[in-house]
Amino acid sequence: MLERKFKFDNTTKIGNIIYVDTTQVNVEIRNENIIPEIVVGHMVSIDTSKKHIKIIGLIEKVIRKHNEESEDDFECISKDMIKINLIGTFKSTYKSQRNIFKRGIENFPQIESFCHIVNRENLEFFMNILSENKKDSLHIGTYSIDKTGKAMLDGDKFFQRHAAILGSTGSGKSWCVAKILEKVSQLKYPNIIILDIHGEYKSLCKNPDAIGKYYKIAGPGDIDEKNEETLFLPYWLLNKEEILAMCLDTTDQHAINQSARFIHHTKELKKEKLETEKKEEILKSFTVDSPIPFDFNKLIEALKEDNERKGAGKNGNPIKGEFEDKLTRFIFRLETKYNDKRYGFMFQSPEECQNYDWFHKLIYKLIGSTKKGEGIKIIDFSEVPSDILPIITGIIARILFDIQIWMKDEDRTPFTLVCDEAHLYLPKKDSANAIEKKSLYNFERIAKEGRKYGISIVVVSQRPSEVSSTILSQCSNFIVLRLTNDMDKNTIKQLLPDSLKIILEQLSLLEIGEAIVVGDSILLPSRICLEEPRKKPNSDTKKFWKEWNEKESSEEKLKKAVEYLRGQNKNN
Repeated sequence: MLERKFKFDNTTKIGNIIYVDTTQVNVEIRNENIIPEIVVGHMVSIDTSKKHIKIIGLIEKVIRKHNEESEDDFECISKDMIKINLIGTFKSTYKSQRNIFKRGIENFPQIESFCHIVNRENLEFFMNILSENKKDSLHIGTYSIDKTGKAMLDGDKFFQRHAAILGSTGSGKSWCVAKILEKVSQLKYPNIIILDIHGEYKSLCKNPDAIGKYYKIAGPGDIDEKNEETLFLPYWLLNKEEILAMCLDTTDQHAINQSARFIHHTKELKKEKLETEKKEEILKSFTVDSPIPFDFNKLIEALKEDNERKGAGKNGNPIKGEFEDKLTRFIFRLETKYNDKRYGFMFQSPEECQNYDWFHKLIYKLIGSTKKGEGIKIIDFSEVPSDILPIITGIIARILFDIQIWMKDEDRTPFTLVCDEAHLYLPKKDSANAIEKKSLYNFERIAKEGRKYGISIVVVSQRPSEVSSTILSQCSNFIVLRLTNDMDKNTIKQLLPDSLKIILEQLSLLEIGEAIVVGDSILLPSRICLEEPRKKPNSDTKKFWKEWNEKESSEEKLKKAVEYLRGQNKNN
């Protein structure tokens, strides 16, 4: 069997190195016949002092300059030249292995070293090496410069080190997510939770060949219906900071008293529940933030008693009580939230949600992965009002992170949170309100500490400039589709090393379904064509011109939509 290797000759030679630094080299073009093939973003191979080692780079700039005075030594040279960003090292032999590519530069090229363009058979050979080195990894498409080379990601590095899938609306983000989920579903015990903000991934859960389990956060129209797909998140799952952020006005002069009485009574009611359940060990160490069911009506009653209770004077005569009339506004806010059907998933949940053993069943729904086809969980938030969206996503993130922290190391199963439309609930901290900050804290904590506990995040957004910079800065992998907004492009560039920024200059030129992949999960920063997923999300762009010509607007359908809006339920 013939040994495969790079085959360079005078027809592939570009020229010789005339300048070297730690990240770039400059090459003087000495082969005029190769000029038509020299394109920004194309791959080149550079010789080193060791025959079995070559440096792989990408062309950043092509320049033709005549003799002109200039302060820049590079610019004043009267030659055709190219600038090359150094990407990695190729070794034809390494110990007992053959044809290995690694990121980073071990042996820098010398002045006058030869530089060759990597094209045709050499390009196919190199791309196949990248694919073959990761046969069991995540295949999401093909390389744009060579459609025969499969674009493969390292599945471990992609999920364990956080990732971001970014691109303008209609660029193909949903297809990219669907393709990744399709590949993950082929594993025995996948464990992924998709926070589906617009309900577009529900189609992935339809038989035949469903690749996940569908759940829906209970909307106002789901409160009185029992459905296995409906999720409730009762109020007792919130910690004191989260519920006080919702109900406490910190500018109220009695806010300290209101907070103190709320914490006192909540802890007492949780203690009462533990005593009823005879949980003696838990009683010794529980806190007010422990997720233990309690009766919210009893909490309101206890606060009302505080608010109305008179104090006793020296002679036993009634005087104004310690908390009298100081809790009125707080009680009103609590009752308003309790009666608001938009918050029904918290305050009007079924009776079984008050059972002590209900909590672990919820956790199993979310991160259990023992049954075929149920390891991928899609949670539909489409009927949840946008102003309370951060609350719900934050609760889910926090309780799952807490479970991982308190689980023994050997018992943990890693899982990933896919945050679709992340800019809607993971905003930059400076622009977040009090409720959003509580949610943001939970996700930022996962971004910074989650790796140690087997939990990661995949951020999906069309506006990276509006997403928390703390979370994006912790992402080690980026799949970036077409972006046209300068603020969004600059956000991405700031997250990458200087040597890779030239790659992102192509973002505005990408076709729909094309992406640039950069990060730990791929050996070579690459422009790829995403494969079409087998099951497609409901995210297709409407064909305005065609539908304006073929489809009339029905009064009856509009009437139904009005009724859905009034009843906050699409099932009426």
